[in-house]
Amino acid sequence: MPRFTLLEHSGAPDDPTGRHYDLLVESGAICLTWRLAKVPCAVGEWVEAKPLAPHALRWLDVKNSDVSQGRGSVRRIDCGTCEIVLLPSVVVLEKLTGNAFAGRLRLQTVDPESPDGQWQACLLLED
Repeated sequence: MPRFTLLEHSGAPDDPTGRHYDLLVESGAICLTWRLAKVPCAVGEWVEAKPLAPHALRWLDVKNSDVSQGRGSVRRIDCGTCEIVLLPSVVVLEKLTGNAFAGRLRLQTVDPESPDGQWQACLLLED
């Protein structure tokens, strides 16, 4: 079963807020990765998400680390396993086993026709 991790990323020079969260999901030899503005906590609350370049699998095992080239540091918030449903503009993480993320998480483009790549994430009720 694929793994996921949620990292708190502080001190990134390209982040005006000073902190965001990186959601990494194992997909073959890489991690699909999104930058989340905050941790989705309330069911049905949409959180801004931005797709990032794929990350190396080693980031799934990181607990605390500096990021190379002065890009801040990360601290693991949650990790576990999940099932992935991949569609062109939607990703659903089913059967999440983490503590902060348990159940289902949906990531989707805000506007599938938009070239800017804005996404959003939301916890879903269990079926």
